[in-house]
Amino acid sequence: MRHIHRAQALTLLLAAGLLAAGLTGCGTSQSTVTVQDSTKITKGQELVDLQRALDQGAVTQREFEELRQIILRRP
Repeated sequence: MRHIHRAQALTLLLAAGLLAAGLTGCGTSQSTVTVQDSTKITKGQELVDLQRALDQGAVTQREFEELRQIILRRP
């Protein structure tokens, strides 16, 4: 019987530790993320990536043409 109590106590202790570790990230402090520079992908790079997707079978010819027209129409 004593061995069962130890196992239960160990299980409870482990569960309490996991719960406490999980709650440490639940504080009210706020994190702020600031993006200094933005990455701008050119139409040319988008078209190269789109062609690669077509070549690898990720998009159909029809999807390629539709997406290509959307890219080319954007300012």
